[in-house]
Amino acid sequence: MQREVRTVWNNCLRIIQEGIPEQSFKTWFEPIVPLKLENHTLTIQVPSQFFYEWLEENYVHLLRKAIDAEIGRHGLLEYSITVDKGGEKKPPIDIRVTAPKPSMPPPPQRQRTVEPDIRSPFNLPDLDGNELTSYLNPIYTFDNYVEGDCNRLARAAGIAVAQKPGVTSFNPLMVFGGVGLGKTHLVQAIGNHIKGHNSGKFVLYVSTEKFTNQYIIAVRNNNVQNFSNFYLRVDVLILDDVQFLSGKEKTQETFFHIFNHLHQSGKQIIMTSDRPPRELQGLEDRLLSRFKWGMTADLQTPDLETRIAIILKKLQADGIDIPYEVVEYLAHSIDTNVRELEGVIVSLMAHASLNRRDIDLDLARSTLRHIVVDSEKVVTVEGILEAVTGHFNVELSELKGKSRKKETVYPRQVAMYLAKEFTDLSLKSIGYHFGGRDHSTVIHAIQTISEAMQTNKKIQAEVNQLQRHFGGK
Repeated sequence: MQREVRTVWNNCLRIIQEGIPEQSFKTWFEPIVPLKLENHTLTIQVPSQFFYEWLEENYVHLLRKAIDAEIGRHGLLEYSITVDKGGEKKPPIDIRVTAPKPSMPPPPQRQRTVEPDIRSPFNLPDLDGNELTSYLNPIYTFDNYVEGDCNRLARAAGIAVAQKPGVTSFNPLMVFGGVGLGKTHLVQAIGNHIKGHNSGKFVLYVSTEKFTNQYIIAVRNNNVQNFSNFYLRVDVLILDDVQFLSGKEKTQETFFHIFNHLHQSGKQIIMTSDRPPRELQGLEDRLLSRFKWGMTADLQTPDLETRIAIILKKLQADGIDIPYEVVEYLAHSIDTNVRELEGVIVSLMAHASLNRRDIDLDLARSTLRHIVVDSEKVVTVEGILEAVTGHFNVELSELKGKSRKKETVYPRQVAMYLAKEFTDLSLKSIGYHFGGRDHSTVIHAIQTISEAMQTNKKIQAEVNQLQRHFGGK
């Protein structure tokens, strides 16, 4: 029986893993323990009430999908929630909660009747009655998309398109930027707004990878015409990661004709890419020229103020209240992209729940170390401070304090120099980790160590030794 329940749960996990990011899977599903499978009811043990509530709020439909696939539509999920871990003389206390089947979402408003010979190229059924699925994630909206200097132009263009799809000069709208900066969120927010305010328009979101796979299947089944006909009926086409069309000549040719027809018919086209059109390689010139017809807007790495706003927005949405000093610490420490920032917040809340402790700076620091520990290439300011204090035998409080003693100033300057070399943090964020010092102090420290390494062999050898500790020269 135990082997059977583990087999069923492992199969469920494989389905779940396909639908969420790796970090979320590790945080919210790996700690779960399958207990029993009885009368079509699967019982799983979760570490806390918070854990149970998070799963029910964020992953209930994914869990339902997995249960349906492994046990059937009649299957039920029961949670065993640990409310007291007990002790030497006190056994642990668990409570059992049977998860209700999630209510089916209300049928979408009628959008467009599909003629019998127009078949969907999607692997999953697109027809429910005569309704078409848009493949939009309803959690992506303009309300929870935080605006900052890094995305103001793109967001404004997105709102303009959302209010008047196919009418503005922003057609096509091309949004580009690095990984995790919010491209998918923005374009799906556009799609969700259009869908909510224009019931007669068919909005379709599709990744370039899926578009390509659909085309390949259509070629294999000799129904390329049906494939094209389906896309020609779309009112708003959102194509994510268009750079993956590179080198796929036949797919490009088909998309070229779809693009022309939709554009000439006044339909809205929205695309995302990891780089601007002029830098896209392996795409036909005629296709690239059309990408430049409308509006091209970039998303940049969020600045400190925007990062703080993103964290506060995420915490507010989840009903979590943590000290502002922790928010500020996270904003100064994660200087890469929004996705990583949100992943850290989720992990921090999970660690707090699992360890039954309040969220404070110590927990934030340990969580951050836990997340980056598997990557040899990731260097944090905390790691640099730890190495420098150990090498020079100074206290961390001294490096962050106001001491002007030579035996403290020099290690502090070395640590700032290494932080600039091995992290992507801004000068302002580096200064924050050294007692809130001004960016001009950081610049002075970097210049001082750089010049000293040119003239002092001992300092050069010392800094080089620390650099090798972090994988440098």
